[in-house]
Amino acid sequence: MRRVTWMVAVVMCVALVLAGCGMGKKDAGSIVKDLDHVMGKSSSYQASGSMILNTGQQPQEYQVEVAFSPEHFYRISLTNATKDVTQIVLRNEEGVFVLTPHLKKSFRFQSDWPENQGQVYLFQSLAKSIIADNDRQFTTDKDAYVFDVAANYQNEQLSRQKIWLNKKTLAPAQVQVSDANQNVLVQVNFTNFEFDTKFDKDYFQMERNMTSWNLQQTMPTSADVAVTDADHPAATGDKSLTDKNLSATGGQSDQSKATGTTAKPDATKTAPAAAKAQSIGIVEPYYLPKDVVKQDISDMKFGEDAAVLLRYKGKYNFNLIEVRPQAKSVSLPPGDIVDLGFTVGVITGNGSKDEPRTLTWTNDGVEFRMFTGDMPVNEMIQVAMATDGQSGK
Repeated sequence: MRRVTWMVAVVMCVALVLAGCGMGKKDAGSIVKDLDHVMGKSSSYQASGSMILNTGQQPQEYQVEVAFSPEHFYRISLTNATKDVTQIVLRNEEGVFVLTPHLKKSFRFQSDWPENQGQVYLFQSLAKSIIADNDRQFTTDKDAYVFDVAANYQNEQLSRQKIWLNKKTLAPAQVQVSDANQNVLVQVNFTNFEFDTKFDKDYFQMERNMTSWNLQQTMPTSADVAVTDADHPAATGDKSLTDKNLSATGGQSDQSKATGTTAKPDATKTAPAAAKAQSIGIVEPYYLPKDVVKQDISDMKFGEDAAVLLRYKGKYNFNLIEVRPQAKSVSLPPGDIVDLGFTVGVITGNGSKDEPRTLTWTNDGVEFRMFTGDMPVNEMIQVAMATDGQSGK
């Protein structure tokens, strides 16, 4: 009996020694299985934190709020920490919405977002990147499992990412996304992350998110219109935009829709449109693709709003319209959300001669629309990101 007791004691001591040496700790494989299980549950969650971008000339900080429901509805709020300007992205049963409440501006379109794109602040994107990378690197610290994996985002500068997961819940605690030279370009710090959150019935509805800013808004639908080389400024360099163009890009005036007339903005007008356009302050991107140069800048009208038109020529050709828009809601043709870091944009068109691409985004009260028939999406993103932090001239 004593011999048995002694052997049991020896076995327990060995087990304790092995545990102390780390043999009882979870390895990367078991954590990935647990993470896959959490993903499969499709639990709701709500998170908040901050995001610091080092992709521009100066670091920019944003407050981030994320909500997800089992119906695969999403709500993402990005607030500029210094300008107190918020943009909201919604996905619900009606489609995908990009809202800029303080401008009373909303876009609605059909898209698979975010299933077809990664987002650094979404749990699904982070979990999928860990699960998919068979060459993942794994370490631990006091409270977190740390994975170093390949980044898979629209911005080709983003090469690798380190993801800290809470040891108890596997919720993300921190993310650092770096370029090929290991420079951290994006950092997200989650201050709160809770699974199995309960949401109000209308939490993901457009009306609630717009009226929460004490704004009353309607949702008219502009017709889906084909855009051709003959009347698209990206393909022809024409400084005027036909009503057909404006309908396709959400800029058609209510008056022209009611009368059935074609409102052709006059790029040569000098008063009062030119005066209003100059008050915008012309924002020029600090990055341009190689062998692309600015051709000219002119004042114009975009719908009923004063605007400026910047034309660029060279290896790629594109036009950039800048306008401070009136309040309106529009529906765009099928498109996708483009993550610009400091904000999100909407991209429509396939880049062909018959259907040039349009990238639309809002920053600091200015709406930008980039038209091109030949520039790749990654270059469009680089140019768009290069408008952030630029003061109007």
